[in-house]
Amino acid sequence: MQRTHALRASFVRFAPRLATAGRILFALALTLASAATSFAADEPRIVPPREGKSETIQLFNGKDLKGWVGHEKLWSVEDGVIVARNTEEIPVSTYLLTERKDFTDFRLTATVKLVKSEMHSGIAMWGRNAPEHGDKYTFAGHLVMFPSGWGFYDLFGRKGLKVDPEPAKKVGKQHDWNDLEILAQGNRIRLVVNGVQVADYRDPDPNVMYEGPIGLQLHSNKVPQEIHFKDLVLTTFPEDKLTTLKP
Repeated sequence: MQRTHALRASFVRFAPRLATAGRILFALALTLASAATSFAADEPRIVPPREGKSETIQLFNGKDLKGWVGHEKLWSVEDGVIVARNTEEIPVSTYLLTERKDFTDFRLTATVKLVKSEMHSGIAMWGRNAPEHGDKYTFAGHLVMFPSGWGFYDLFGRKGLKVDPEPAKKVGKQHDWNDLEILAQGNRIRLVVNGVQVADYRDPDPNVMYEGPIGLQLHSNKVPQEIHFKDLVLTTFPEDKLTTLKP
């Protein structure tokens, strides 16, 4: 009986301390769970490559703009090259868009050159024609930029995406031809410039990747510009391989 009373007295004496310790452990568990959730949120969800028929398409026939739509006064073909050229102000970035609008997973190789101005151009994907933004042929979606400000951009969305432009700057050429390879699979975009892989980006938001056209950009600008594009070849649902890497 005396032992029972002693145990009860000890419990009463230490109960507040046990309760405090329990609250501390509970708070610590909540903190760890919150940190784990935050870390998981920072890690992009992996969207696997989609499946479909693989076919290789010559997007540009080297002769005319068959298969493309855009402002005729701004886009032309000269000596086997698509030329984007403006002499007057371009208030809203405009694009030459493929008539085909169902591209999701693909490998696109292209040779591009910024001839006049220092404004970047780019190749657009995973989006849509968005005339409500002020131009009949503007685009909302992802953009792979070159050669000024190499990087990735979310047009009319999140703006600049977290891609380091420095590797591309080291191998890219400002006013000469650049060979590009864009490999888009699932929510992942890889970029090769002149034989060197310079970016490997996985979009953290899988809800912003749409099937859509491919677009060539003529950026908004107040000064004359000229950009050239050639050798545009696209393979749908390609194998998981970068084909233009140099040893």
